[in-house]
Amino acid sequence: MRPSIRVATFVTGALVTAALATGCSSSSNAPGAAPAASEKAVEGKAADAAAKPSEAPVKTPLVAVGKSGTYTADDSATHAKAKMSITLKSVKYVSPSEINTTNRPKGQYAVLTLTVKNVDTANEGGFHPYGLMKWEDGRTAEQEASTLETTDTGQDVDATYRPGQIVTGDVVLDVPRKGGKVNFYDGLEAASLSFELPAK
Repeated sequence: MRPSIRVATFVTGALVTAALATGCSSSSNAPGAAPAASEKAVEGKAADAAAKPSEAPVKTPLVAVGKSGTYTADDSATHAKAKMSITLKSVKYVSPSEINTTNRPKGQYAVLTLTVKNVDTANEGGFHPYGLMKWEDGRTAEQEASTLETTDTGQDVDATYRPGQIVTGDVVLDVPRKGGKVNFYDGLEAASLSFELPAK
């Protein structure tokens, strides 16, 4: 092979090798370069998240007289969860003498008769209303409604219930006025249940 042909062949081979190397090693950082597959996947997930509507807040069940509602009791020590059912049997507005107390309410005493049942099949669950019952209506923000008052009827509903256990008893509240609703908080977030109080 003549020297001029060898040089031409060598130069042509070098140019082809250089062209192939440049085409295969385009960097994703180069201006105008297409994004890598992993970058496309991240961008796709971000777009999907932005397209999804935000989750609606959990709505607290409102229990009227004669009706029942359920909530999940969460044991603060063991974190065991149990499904509990509460029936609002009745609501009665009373005077201090009707519950044998000389303590004057700030507003109006209301006696809620409740049936509490553990409807879970495995775990114990508690119902502990003291300090966790708050009253509100359309014009007044939540107010603490718990009292230490008791009645002479029924059993003590403030208890820990094994699966299947049930108790009916009274909770005496001090509410600013008749009507509105009482929110029961089993945890620190949204109310677990709300009880609708009659206006009369």
